[in-house]
Amino acid sequence: MKKILNEYCSKDTRADQVKAAGVYTYYRPISSGQNPIVTMADGTEVLMFGSNSYLGLSDDPRLKEAAIKAIEKYGTSCSGSRFLNGTLDLHEELEAKLAKFVGKEAAITYSTGFQVNLGAIGALGFHGGFIFLDALDHACIIDGSRLGFSEVRKFRHNNMSDLEKKLWLTPRNTPKLIVVDGVYSMEGDLAPLPDLVRLAKKYKASVMVDDAHGLGVIGENGSGTASHFGLTKETDLIMGTFSKSFGSLGGFVAGDNEVIDFLKHNSRTLIFSASMTPAAVAAASCALDIMINEPERRERLWNVTNYALEAFKSRGFDTGHTQSPIIPLFVRDSYKAMAIVRDAYKVGVFITSVVAPAVPDNDALIRFALMATHTTEHVDRAVEVLTKIFRDYEIIP
Repeated sequence: MKKILNEYCSKDTRADQVKAAGVYTYYRPISSGQNPIVTMADGTEVLMFGSNSYLGLSDDPRLKEAAIKAIEKYGTSCSGSRFLNGTLDLHEELEAKLAKFVGKEAAITYSTGFQVNLGAIGALGFHGGFIFLDALDHACIIDGSRLGFSEVRKFRHNNMSDLEKKLWLTPRNTPKLIVVDGVYSMEGDLAPLPDLVRLAKKYKASVMVDDAHGLGVIGENGSGTASHFGLTKETDLIMGTFSKSFGSLGGFVAGDNEVIDFLKHNSRTLIFSASMTPAAVAAASCALDIMINEPERRERLWNVTNYALEAFKSRGFDTGHTQSPIIPLFVRDSYKAMAIVRDAYKVGVFITSVVAPAVPDNDALIRFALMATHTTEHVDRAVEVLTKIFRDYEIIP
């Protein structure tokens, strides 16, 4: 006899339905590094256009060497939280570098980017306060807002008029935090930070930017969205992850000294979670040095991004409003989007789909992501494959 918990879990049959339809393309095991060409567990080689390693650093030998040396000196784990026994000199060195990099007084690292937003937004959700979220904010932002005591109000994606209406309806002298993605992870468009900052000043709100997909990609030396718009001072909190451009694992948030000190003593996912491993810290620190000292990586990333975007547009693809190496190829049908991922994989192109319920069915898309290590030849092959498949499904002419 099944337990009640099992019975409730078994009621969710969505994955089973997708598997039965033959379009299940999740949890595909890879047996190599995240390079432009990856080897799958069955030995098949495919072109990788589904990775977040924008600067191509996740398999860089320098990061590997830094990680190995850190393990040799510190071991594989800190065996505790930052609050107690888990703070290394490596953590503090990286935090100082990060704060300087993004132009803030201080920074604190967490063991994952998801935990940053859970812990930081949750801790800053004060009683009687308000948190304002863009409708397309990442899941970890939404979950973090649920852990605090502030009232949460969502505004339509990048719609500053809607945000202002909601700000206007809140008491002026209460804590207000606006949290947005700098670069939206699926659509690739940017937050309208100049307009958002203007509203924040008008209504005495603070601004937090999740720059998981902006760091390493835009701004001076790749320092992110706030830098890109020249609004570093006006952006109160800058959050980032190490699992994208940094080629590691972990995350951080940077801001004024008093705010970061508050988080160090009140953020539960920091205090009650094990700290970043030595290898992850060393790899992220090495990546930051490369990011600053090798601007040609970012230049290559943008060259191949612009090349790919023009190639898709010239063939009639709907690429939305992207301004980043994330190129959405709108399908507007969830089943077709999953089928396209399946069909592309069969002929050697690894892409990912974004489908309902993550987005409305008419916003279903293929997420095509570029890396600095991609070549125009890689792009040409992928565009050729996807053009044929999209035409087969009568999505483009």
